[in-house]
Amino acid sequence: MLDHLIKGATVVDGTGAPAFTADVGIRDGRIAVVAEPGTIQESATTSEDAQGRVLAPGFVDPHTHYDAQLFWDPYATPSLNHGVTTVAGGNCGFTLAPLNPARPEDADYTRRMMSKVEGMSLVALEEGAPWTWSSFGEYLDALDGRVAVNAGFMVGHCALRRYVMGADAVGGQPSPEQLEEMLRLFHDAMDAGAWGLSTTQSSTHSDGDGEPVASRHAKPDELLALSRAVAEHEGTQLEAIVAGCLDQFSDDEIDLFVEMSAAAGRPLNWNVLTIDSAVPERVPRQLSASERAREAGGRIVALTMPILTPMNMSLGTFCALNLIPGWGDVLGLPVPERIAKLRDPDVRGEMLRRADSKEAGVFRRLTHFDRYVIGDTYSKENEGLTGRVVGDIAAERGQEAFQCLVEICANDDLRTVLWPMPSDNDPDSWALRQETWQHEDVMLGGSDAGAHLDRMCGAPYTTRFIGDCLRGRKLVGLEQAVKMLTDDPAQLFGLRERGRIEEGFHADLVLFDPERIDAGKATLVHDLPGDSPRLDSKAIGINAVWVNGVEAIREDRVTGATPGTVLRSGRDTRTVSTK
Repeated sequence: MLDHLIKGATVVDGTGAPAFTADVGIRDGRIAVVAEPGTIQESATTSEDAQGRVLAPGFVDPHTHYDAQLFWDPYATPSLNHGVTTVAGGNCGFTLAPLNPARPEDADYTRRMMSKVEGMSLVALEEGAPWTWSSFGEYLDALDGRVAVNAGFMVGHCALRRYVMGADAVGGQPSPEQLEEMLRLFHDAMDAGAWGLSTTQSSTHSDGDGEPVASRHAKPDELLALSRAVAEHEGTQLEAIVAGCLDQFSDDEIDLFVEMSAAAGRPLNWNVLTIDSAVPERVPRQLSASERAREAGGRIVALTMPILTPMNMSLGTFCALNLIPGWGDVLGLPVPERIAKLRDPDVRGEMLRRADSKEAGVFRRLTHFDRYVIGDTYSKENEGLTGRVVGDIAAERGQEAFQCLVEICANDDLRTVLWPMPSDNDPDSWALRQETWQHEDVMLGGSDAGAHLDRMCGAPYTTRFIGDCLRGRKLVGLEQAVKMLTDDPAQLFGLRERGRIEEGFHADLVLFDPERIDAGKATLVHDLPGDSPRLDSKAIGINAVWVNGVEAIREDRVTGATPGTVLRSGRDTRTVSTK
């Protein structure tokens, strides 16, 4: 007997093949049968009429930071709501394990680092996760059996260094014995099911003390030793971030990526490829790393987002503005001193000069202050400004845009929420995206879901992209759009029997209304442990989501079931060789 029968759906199977109408039966967590409508004779415990609806494989998000959130939110909301059934975590060199049991203080260091570098609520980290593990395997075990999504995790380089080197991980180099210990830990983690290595060398990544995170101090020899360790385990990967990911790679960064991928014999993915017609040279430069890797026997895959994800800014709390060269010194001051500095014309002038310099790289995009929209305000002086554009307000007041913005924020003691309008929403940028998506080493993803919770909400990229493909710009057809969100990432990670609607595959499925599928506007909610805030987005037109054959979402509501699997390398992933 079938557990569930979906009748008359328009099946988009994930392969890119034309859609077809079929009945799809689920049994024991698998897709048991895909057949012509009305031809399945086997009875089913439950069934539903899906005429006029699209049935697709569950979406695979290749870059998330759900490592902590899954403990207090096993549904990985809002990703699951938007049809994501599999998430890849442990990215950017940051994981919650391993933790050295001889140094209980390392857990606090890790929490403060994650709060700073990934924008996670410190209170939620403290109250929402058990922190009972030491080894990476114990961390995976703590999640096993209690999650509603399928989740796989890389091992963070920062955690490996901290475990072995303690405080010396920041600023120090491992002795030969310490490197051997690091490799032993790493092998143990992959034996337990870790997907491979994630690391960062990015200048934007600092710990809770404001110091460069541990992996930024690693030399190429250390990174290559860890990469070679990846080669010894089935179904493993590399993920890495360098400063040039944000703008354009240096020659040394390309050399490092190429050597790491070739040493591991595994794909290396990085994020995020920013596509902007105003900087036409960026895409060819970034993708030259992929060309070099193929020549050397490796593979480098760039993740890029198919939508524009709004990210709010603030002069009061840490955000991307702090990463503009020279701005962190001002924005890191106590609030009264910060306001005084920001009101100084000479200080503002120097900040704007630095922001417009070549060294600011991609952060130059944030400095069009006339195109900022005022979000939430908190003072009487700012009443009526929410939703207005700074350039219009500045013109009324006879002020320069940045000066106007500073005065508005100062009225709120710098609590004002600011929303920069995207500078790359022009037709030429969208045409460049459409072209770039065709590249064999470009993959959709990079949501950062689970991180930067009060700043951005990247999780709904799946529904927003499909809605745009069906009823908006229509840059790719529906079948190709679904393949880009399902089979493509499943193939990169070597997911066993996931990413397609095919008999025998795991029944990770999403049923949606093609006339309605979309994502609602991001809104601030206070539903994290400690009443901490995050941005959320409603899924529109998603009728149901099944994970391993069990209904996990129905009409944008979680069912309470936790049918997800902690995906372990080797068992749940096959090796994707670069050779």
